[in-house]
Amino acid sequence: MPCAIASDGARIHYRVFGNPDGEPLLMLHGLGTDNSGWLLQRRSFGSHYACLAVDNRGTGRSDKPRGAYSLEQMADDAAAVLAHAGVTSAHVMGASMGGVLAQILAVTRPELVRSLVLACTACRMQPWRRELFENWIEQAQGRGMRAFATHNLNWLIGPRSMRRLWPLAQVVAPFALRAPVHGFVGQCRALLAVDEGWSEKLAAVAVPTLVIVGSQDILTPVADSELLASHISGARLAVVRGGAHGFMVENSAIFNETVLSFLDDAATRRASRRRNLRVVGGTDASQPAR
Repeated sequence: MPCAIASDGARIHYRVFGNPDGEPLLMLHGLGTDNSGWLLQRRSFGSHYACLAVDNRGTGRSDKPRGAYSLEQMADDAAAVLAHAGVTSAHVMGASMGGVLAQILAVTRPELVRSLVLACTACRMQPWRRELFENWIEQAQGRGMRAFATHNLNWLIGPRSMRRLWPLAQVVAPFALRAPVHGFVGQCRALLAVDEGWSEKLAAVAVPTLVIVGSQDILTPVADSELLASHISGARLAVVRGGAHGFMVENSAIFNETVLSFLDDAATRRASRRRNLRVVGGTDASQPAR
């Protein structure tokens, strides 16, 4: 896996896969999860796009510094990945915490973002979720990541899947969180430190945006996605029936189909705009920027 160097010197690893001639797609996963969280998207998305799947700091093969993390720094890490890969702009897909990082990129570095997919995420730290994350920090520090992951499966997996897959899920769950305790805690505290007025900045987002959520998501419920979509002009909201927070795994077929349809439409519209600019301005926009 290639490695970018962040502004503070941290090494940020990312996985490259897919169609090298496709438009670039930056993939940012959530709390405690590395790029393997996109495993069920690799084949479908890779057939269309040149994919860059990031290990956020604190997870996977990226550096896991001790001390304070910030969402702004992690968004800057993602920008460093694009620069290292020689990509001037990309479609950006973020899930959960990765969706917050995608929002930050779209607001602070709009030139990097061609379109946005915001999956199972939010733009406001609700009081109950703040209390939950503070409790998660205590659990992780007191019991370790393996026990934490097994104990909190209900936040990720829908009730039907829990009943059907409970024995297997207990074995697999600890492998879904690829972070040591201090890395997980650092990410939690970054989320807790989010600017409460952040949602008001989303009015500046001017790229095609898909907000997608599972109907049974209890960590970032549908109401969070409705609020998020309302702040971004022209944003499309898609609700996957029966999906929970981990719906890119549980409901991978419908997730992939819905997101790819949106991305393909966004890419087509972008290419059309570039052709129109070439005709009007006499510039050569026939080759997509990387």
